[in-house]
Amino acid sequence: MKYNRFLILLLFAIGFISCNNPKKQGGVPRVGFIEAFEDATIGDARKGFIEALAASGFSEQNKTVEIIAKNAQGDMGAMNQIVSYMQSEEVDCIGTSTTMSTLATVQRIKNIPIFMCVTAMPQILGLINEKKKGPDNLFGVGEDLNYIDTSFAIIQQVVKPKKRDNLRIGMIYNQAEQQSVDAFNRLDKLAKQKQVELIALPLNTSADAQLVVRALLKRKIDAFFANPDNTVFAAFETILNNCNERGIPVFTSEVGLVKRGAVAAYGADIYQWGYQAGQEAAKFLKSKKTDKLTVEKVKIRRRVYNGAAATRFGLTFSENFEKL
Repeated sequence: MKYNRFLILLLFAIGFISCNNPKKQGGVPRVGFIEAFEDATIGDARKGFIEALAASGFSEQNKTVEIIAKNAQGDMGAMNQIVSYMQSEEVDCIGTSTTMSTLATVQRIKNIPIFMCVTAMPQILGLINEKKKGPDNLFGVGEDLNYIDTSFAIIQQVVKPKKRDNLRIGMIYNQAEQQSVDAFNRLDKLAKQKQVELIALPLNTSADAQLVVRALLKRKIDAFFANPDNTVFAAFETILNNCNERGIPVFTSEVGLVKRGAVAAYGADIYQWGYQAGQEAAKFLKSKKTDKLTVEKVKIRRRVYNGAAATRFGLTFSENFEKL
């Protein structure tokens, strides 16, 4: 009797779960979105991703999609829990924003399509195997490092060195992020070619930003280049405030950081980056097929400058720059 009662309760529970699971019920698709940390600039990618889904007919407002968005707040333990949660919720696909969330998701999930954004291309992340292929379930939009050359060159075009012949540019980079190290190595080589002195210091946690940036400023740099990595995004206001106090202009390769006070950039629009990834996710939701999907490169890059910051430092830009 006890066994029969247990069996009945078990069957009832299974039936209840099945009836309340929208996916098993044949209801609207479920889309996960994982962010590595809270940031005003990075948040635009999530907004773009969700609005691209809505433009393709997958709207939370119209109840044609369910979106489960989670933020790890920079905690790797929380990130792993979020990834496991997405797996248990049986979402149809997952959007990831920034390298940390993309890598964590790819490493743990093999059976759900992943649409990345605000992340370097798979080959930069070391995700390409001996057959020169990336993970079978990784799609979305990535970026290579070629655009950084153009961003870095802007500094030499508008900033004059102080009391010396060669321009001296400072930067920080995250030794724990491969694309950040790759960017530093690329810029170090480029600086030598352009006869620019590049002074770089490692910064692996935003908590140490003030100390490291002030040490860099003591080296009498003429300008600061904000390398696009997670630590820079998290510590940007600290970087900017310290540089502004010393009269040092900050340049970058991210449009969103120009909105937050950097002088100028040539780089991807974070909102459009997320939007492009969302369009790819929508293609999958419509067809339920991934055979024609790949990891695309960012399509929309902009030359922009911050009007107030440019005025502060007496810098002017040509007509092909957009004023923010």
